[in-house]
Amino acid sequence: MTLALAALVAGFVHVLSGPDHLAAIAPYAVEGKARAWRTGVRWGLGHSTGVLGVGLLALMLRDTLHLEALSAWGERCVGLVLIAIGIRAALAVAQLRGGRHEHRKGAHSHAPFAIGTVHGLAGSAHVLGIAAALVLPSDFMAYAYLLLFGVGNVAAMGLFSSLVGRVALTREIAGASTQSALLTVCSVVAVAVGGFWLLSQLSFASRLAALI
Repeated sequence: MTLALAALVAGFVHVLSGPDHLAAIAPYAVEGKARAWRTGVRWGLGHSTGVLGVGLLALMLRDTLHLEALSAWGERCVGLVLIAIGIRAALAVAQLRGGRHEHRKGAHSHAPFAIGTVHGLAGSAHVLGIAAALVLPSDFMAYAYLLLFGVGNVAAMGLFSSLVGRVALTREIAGASTQSALLTVCSVVAVAVGGFWLLSQLSFASRLAALI
């Protein structure tokens, strides 16, 4: 029970403590409104898939896999993805202000899963999820921890997306002009966080290369 609770809490905290996670999914949640929770669940499933994939590989290759290198490349991809999400949100704002909004259901359903998977390959998931699983005394406990960590991911982002969607549905915000303003904020935040993420990783890589 202690292990299960620790895994669930770690997965929940990991998702909600990542500004890159929230910035990535907020634009989709604003557009999803009442169905925004589905967007969060899809992101959570994608994130869990990425973490599980790396985690299982790490468990099979405990002494030879370099998680740091994989994480560094994953973080750079996260930065680029966030910038792309911000640009996409800005295009959605332009459509709203032009009086048209193309709802591409298929694109919306697949993108959060893919974005979540990229996030699952990078960042603090390796500390809270994979590294914690590696120190457990048995493979069964390690696999169980990773699965429950993923459940915490899904629950956290589903809750966050649902809350954002409900805010977008309120009477004061439901108008087209306010919706476009909210999407603009999400766009700016996504690009800003993505740019910071990318620059910080490139700066870290350059400092590491200088030391070597």
